[in-house]
Amino acid sequence: MVLVSVGLVGNLAYNEPGSQVSTMTRLMLLDNESRRDLKRYYSSVAEVPASAITIGLSTLLNAGQVILLAWGEHKSVVLKEIIEGKANDNVPASFLQLHKNAMAVIDLNAAQNLTRISHPWLVGPCEWNDKLIRRAIVWLCNETGKPILKLTNKDYNQHGLDELLALYGSAYNVNIKIFNDLQHTITGWPGGKPDADDTHRPERAKPYPKKVLIFSPHPDDDVISMGGTFQRLLEQHHDVHVAYQTSGNIAVGDDEVIRYVSLMRKVTGYFADTNGEKNDRDKYAGILRFLNEEKKPGDMDTRDVLYIKAHIRREEALSACRYMGMESEKVHFLDLPFYETGKAQKGKLADVDIHKVIGLLDEVQPHRVFVAGDLADPHGTHKVCLDAALAALHELSGKEWMKECRIWMYRGAWAEWEIDHIEMAVPISPEQLRRKRNSILKHQSQMESAPFLGNDERLFWQRAEERNQTTANLYTRLGLASYEAMEAFVEYIIPDKPDKR
Repeated sequence: MVLVSVGLVGNLAYNEPGSQVSTMTRLMLLDNESRRDLKRYYSSVAEVPASAITIGLSTLLNAGQVILLAWGEHKSVVLKEIIEGKANDNVPASFLQLHKNAMAVIDLNAAQNLTRISHPWLVGPCEWNDKLIRRAIVWLCNETGKPILKLTNKDYNQHGLDELLALYGSAYNVNIKIFNDLQHTITGWPGGKPDADDTHRPERAKPYPKKVLIFSPHPDDDVISMGGTFQRLLEQHHDVHVAYQTSGNIAVGDDEVIRYVSLMRKVTGYFADTNGEKNDRDKYAGILRFLNEEKKPGDMDTRDVLYIKAHIRREEALSACRYMGMESEKVHFLDLPFYETGKAQKGKLADVDIHKVIGLLDEVQPHRVFVAGDLADPHGTHKVCLDAALAALHELSGKEWMKECRIWMYRGAWAEWEIDHIEMAVPISPEQLRRKRNSILKHQSQMESAPFLGNDERLFWQRAEERNQTTANLYTRLGLASYEAMEAFVEYIIPDKPDKR
């Protein structure tokens, strides 16, 4: 039996794209995608080996049983090709279709693009619910090129959705239901519109103003993921707080530290020379010597360097918040301990992390909480930060103030909520989108030189804008109002605690 995982490009046991089904054990040159995928296990790309020994596809296919393991949203696209596409050497793992005893063991996030999960009506009868109906109608609009209200009975019948006609009687009845459902997700008042009928609004009108707490895994996820909503909440006079859960220090390149330390060395030297005061030029010189001469690939940063990197990100976050019009005293830096390893590999979530979050929640007692519900983060930090926030909220669920608290999840830079899940869509005007871009650009250390931009070559502001514009364009194609861009959210409901009796 062989137990094997799959890479982001369908590579299998280091058999890279182009590997033939007849290949045997050999030395294989790793392509750039594979090396980037392996980077999380090393301190830098330079440390990732250029080649690896593989057992070969022929050897794999001769095994008595092959079990393919894959989990995580970032594997969902390639898994669809592996399982549902044709076997070909561009996706080496697809050759497992030729094996008589091969099995894929995957989680729901990795399986989300498989037809039986994403479009189950194409496979057989469905147990229809509101979300699945919405997904089916959006798919039908894409297939026919029509907006929702122009779909006909014939469109439903020709695309295997006649079950919905039987349930609702006509295309019109389904169309108007889904159109209204999507229309009610759109709001320019993400904190709730005061003195308005909130029957069909995503957020209640009262209390007003609300206390809002935005959890941001890194010191820039708030503006990248919900910068437009952030602006609206402030403009609509809500009491907004931001909590940066990690320092983000390892995502600062050495060049940034060299630049800042060189500046500090010169400035402090100038004032020491003019005022006759003792200065820290020797300390700065030591840091520069370490970064320029002593530090080797794979070496951990010193405590001083990590401190400077953390404060570079902290000051960038404060600058972005000031630009948005927010008071600095409402910005909170949690520096959760699980992150502070100095390495790409982080520690496990611990009670001390959760208790830090509990302390802030109990202090602010918000009416609304925003958290990053992003499981596609390739480095895992977002998932741990989400777990910390939700664990704290569950722990506090019995508190009186929690009865008025609602929790909304946004996505990070890697993906957007699919439209069947969206429960609140906040429109962004061209001017607000420009301000959102400027707030992201305040995080200068995360532009071209950031070590962890991932496999996507676009900068964070480009990813954010294109994602928000894509969401708005989808609403437009469905026949709803046309906006420049949109940010999307899903509400998280804390489940009732089971009766201990």
